[in-house]
Amino acid sequence: MYSRVYVEITTLCNRNCTFCPGTKRTPKRLTMEEFRLILDKLKGVTKYLYLHVMGEPLTHPLLPEFIRYASLEGFLVSVTTNGTLLEKRAEELLSSGVYKINISVHSFEEGSNEEYQNYIHSCMEFADKASKTGILTVLRLWNKGYDEGRNINTLQMLQDYFAEEEWKAGGKGSRIRNKLHLEYDERFEWPDIGKEDMGEAVYCYGLKDHFAVLCDGSIVPCCLDREGEITLGNIFSDDLSKILLGERAEQMRLGFQCRKATEELCRKCGYARRF
Repeated sequence: MYSRVYVEITTLCNRNCTFCPGTKRTPKRLTMEEFRLILDKLKGVTKYLYLHVMGEPLTHPLLPEFIRYASLEGFLVSVTTNGTLLEKRAEELLSSGVYKINISVHSFEEGSNEEYQNYIHSCMEFADKASKTGILTVLRLWNKGYDEGRNINTLQMLQDYFAEEEWKAGGKGSRIRNKLHLEYDERFEWPDIGKEDMGEAVYCYGLKDHFAVLCDGSIVPCCLDREGEITLGNIFSDDLSKILLGERAEQMRLGFQCRKATEELCRKCGYARRF
């Protein structure tokens, strides 16, 4: 069993954040039929679905239906969002049966200071309500080392809004209260086939505890392969077990066990250097 599988439900996004390189793939949204086919293949493979690779999940009109269907099929669903559409889609998301919501509160980069404050306030209001209804909610401030002034302002707003909560620090973040957390982290460098080779000494959890399914059905070893450079097969047309146990996948796993990258893209991944 994999600890999680990332399922990309759309490549479309309503923002153009500097920390996200986006994708050059053909814009696409999963249909309900495609989503059901993917989940049918993932039964017994994982219990946890993360509905995000590229794109903003809340731009997909069928997101609540996807979550409800997945929940009925026995999956626990996590959604990662930039938070800009939470106010618009709050009620349908809260009633969907979603297990976990990650809100990237570093995503608002354009607009006036008033608009930024309204954005943070709407994220906090949603997080407050979601966590009180039993949804595991994580506010992500993954922007260390970039625009520190705004990071400080964001953190201060969070501390003021949740001033009466426990704020128990630990690791790279804080438990604000039950079901509500704040995570800190640095910006990371996305892997890019056109970047300089950083060497084969790499360790990664890709294919060990997770993999990703792109909108077109491509199976890739991790959620950072935004262009499908390491496509191992297609979930719509191929046998998933044969894909995951295939020679290329096995070579990657064995390589990572020895802290050695067997794929060119992995040698150009800044995120993997964290491990």
